[in-house]
Amino acid sequence: MTAARLLVVDDEPDLRTLYELTLLREGYEIDSAGSVAEALALLQAGRYSAVITDMKLPDGSGLALLRWLEQAGRPEKALVITAFGSAENAVEALKAGAYDYLTKPVDLRQFRLVVGSALGRVAPEPVPVVEDAAPAPAAATALRLVGESPAIRAVRSLIDKVARSMAPVLVQGESGTGKELVARAIHEHGARVKQRFVAVNCGAIPENLLEAEFFGYRKGAFTGANEDREGFFQAADGGTLFLDEIGDLPLAMQSKLLRVIQERSVRPVGATAESPVNVRILSATHKDLGAEVAAGRFRQDLFYRLNVIQIRVPPLRERLEDLGLISNRVLARIAQDAGVSPTPRLTAGALQTLSRYAFPGNVRELENLLHRALALAGGEWIDADDLGLPDALLDEGRSESQFAALDTPLPVAPVSEGLSLPEQLPSDLARYLDEVERAILLRALEQHRFNRTAAAASLGLSLRQIRYRMARLAISAGES
Repeated sequence: MTAARLLVVDDEPDLRTLYELTLLREGYEIDSAGSVAEALALLQAGRYSAVITDMKLPDGSGLALLRWLEQAGRPEKALVITAFGSAENAVEALKAGAYDYLTKPVDLRQFRLVVGSALGRVAPEPVPVVEDAAPAPAAATALRLVGESPAIRAVRSLIDKVARSMAPVLVQGESGTGKELVARAIHEHGARVKQRFVAVNCGAIPENLLEAEFFGYRKGAFTGANEDREGFFQAADGGTLFLDEIGDLPLAMQSKLLRVIQERSVRPVGATAESPVNVRILSATHKDLGAEVAAGRFRQDLFYRLNVIQIRVPPLRERLEDLGLISNRVLARIAQDAGVSPTPRLTAGALQTLSRYAFPGNVRELENLLHRALALAGGEWIDADDLGLPDALLDEGRSESQFAALDTPLPVAPVSEGLSLPEQLPSDLARYLDEVERAILLRALEQHRFNRTAAAASLGLSLRQIRYRMARLAISAGES
């Protein structure tokens, strides 16, 4: 196998030599530079597996190299070395696209570990997922990321970007929006996908057990400690540690967590020495951590470390155009689990009722509603009455503009010619109207070779409106 080729950039000859010797012993090929200009000349002349650069250089900052790599679309992983205690520089480097960072004086053991991690060389053998709760089924993992709304597209775009680095990510959103699923998606799109994903609900652990659960303990450390036990950090070594509801951690534990993140090592309860850990930290909260910091309930320095990149997961009420798609996916999954065939569908009235509800519990609440509706409907169609939503709850705290755009009636257009009402209206009028609307949409789509933009324009609809209707009526892109 060809040795990985690395570029080391540092203006101090002694340190540069130390890094070179350390990496040569690991079997890497090394080029070195003492300035931004020298480094750029080498980068323009050849390719590297990774670039290791000091932040402070005689003719500029190591960030200039990161920006050049980004603008040139280069694949090299970038590792940045910052001055001790310069958290601002570390955060700035991660935001600029650095894979990871080290602080001076550099611990050579940690140096080898971080470089190996960037090149995918030091992760432990793949093991089964370890977490504090049962893993979510694969279908459920993707479920809440379904949709074509601008809000959810932005989330997916951010996931793709942040998955490539070691930068800490804070996922913020209301309960039930799918914060853990976003964290899983980051893990599954990154280099650590074959390693452990350890999910921890910080609010579910008693305060007196937090340290032992997070860092592990040694036999005899306290009453009941009959054997050594690893903590969450050790369990996630080589993989990803997801700290859900991080805002619920007490201040004393926040201080200990900050030290572990900074030092990249843990000391189990009852142990005399620390052990290095190589984990990527993802965290989530439904709280406004900025306000928690202002109120003195959350450490500012820990917030600074965790909030390098923030992903906000939108509530369901902000992406109503995805409601039909999500509902169809939920119904397909629950019908399959229940052995119900064919999968029931929502009538137009049911979907309109759902679009008028604020969903304080977001997608999780939608799932519960559809579970109940499936049981009550007992047929191929789910109507508004099956949802069990009282009129008093509809439109509460909501403006008409949030859903009016999705509910514009289809105009009578040339594509509807040939469709006429029967002499006697059917008993299931809602279902009949759905079928009529479906026929109109299909005819428009076929006339425009399934170009949704052109078909929508012929019907006087926007692209978003026709997408919404296609999802609600289960019309696929190439249906004939």
